[in-house]
Amino acid sequence: MLRIEAYGTVDELNSVVGLCRSSNQQPEIDSILDEIQQTLFTLGADLATLADSSISNVQRLQPDAITCLERYIDHIDPQLKPLKNFILPGGSHPAAFLHFARTVCRRAERLIVRLSHQEKINPLAVIYLNRLSDLIFVLARWSNALHRTKEVRWNASREPK
Repeated sequence: MLRIEAYGTVDELNSVVGLCRSSNQQPEIDSILDEIQQTLFTLGADLATLADSSISNVQRLQPDAITCLERYIDHIDPQLKPLKNFILPGGSHPAAFLHFARTVCRRAERLIVRLSHQEKINPLAVIYLNRLSDLIFVLARWSNALHRTKEVRWNASREPK
């Protein structure tokens, strides 16, 4: 059951990334999101197939998928203002969708960590989703920057009204 929930959540994440693409108008972001969707499909197949399965044509997540995410982060992050505070999810419409995708990604990561404690899975799955959520956060910030939308800082001292 947990395996089904894990790869089902990866499928949900892929759908949310599709929503991100539908609201995005930045070609470079769209290209990255396309690549993410392709890899998420591979990850879903990897998770849906037992690690010791005799099926030989199942694609498995490879280390280069993680390297690719890290290259994107390294390319985009220097273009952003350094974070000095926590920011609230939101901003432009495309960035808000990206923040939503990031939270679904974190949920998928939590499920796959739980699954890894019960069954043998590709250990790259957890690493990939962890780095993917970081990339999606950077993409949301970049989207806001490209739309000239100010990020809203979290105010820790703000009293509830």
